[in-house]
Amino acid sequence: MPTEQPARRGRFITLEGIDGAGKSTHLTFIRDWLASRGVDAVFTREPGGTPLGEDIRKLLLAVDSQVSLNAEALLAFAARQQHIDGVIAPALAAGRYLVSDRFTDSTYAFQGGGRGIPFERIRVLEDWVQQGLQPDLTLLFDLPLDVAAQRMSCTRTLDRFEQEAADFHQRVREAYLARAAAEPHRFAMLDSSRGIAEIQADIAIHLQNLLERG
Repeated sequence: MPTEQPARRGRFITLEGIDGAGKSTHLTFIRDWLASRGVDAVFTREPGGTPLGEDIRKLLLAVDSQVSLNAEALLAFAARQQHIDGVIAPALAAGRYLVSDRFTDSTYAFQGGGRGIPFERIRVLEDWVQQGLQPDLTLLFDLPLDVAAQRMSCTRTLDRFEQEAADFHQRVREAYLARAAAEPHRFAMLDSSRGIAEIQADIAIHLQNLLERG
């Protein structure tokens, strides 16, 4: 009798970028692209993805929230732990693809780069919560701050992070770029100032490469 093979681990894709970089614009494209190739995928977001995570999201993004710097980082990882336990790990264990709008790179960028929390402190939380779990592919949408600000002002009411001053967003962007430079095997840089068709053509290439890796 043949030995039953264990289920192949799924693939973990994250979307990152400064506020206004256009991540949400491309989620439908990614969903449709994967579905057209028969890929079973779960789509989620951070903070959020679970009832507890969504409650924490509301607290973190509300403009009237009074959250200290350390509490902000701890809340992000509390939501992440619930997200991993309830959504991410089960999907990957079942061999599904998991696409998340933001993950831990956001904490390094916003709480580390933007707020100034030492990266080593964030790394301790990352090691504890993730136990080695990392995305297989991170799509980093990058564009100049003035373009991002213009896009946000035209499309939505700004949340607590989006209302921060330009120097905050510059530090966030620099932190993202530094992480991408340090992990080029995982990050795919996307110039988000281009037209949507050009960006999505590049996204398709990166997704196809991931599929071909098996």
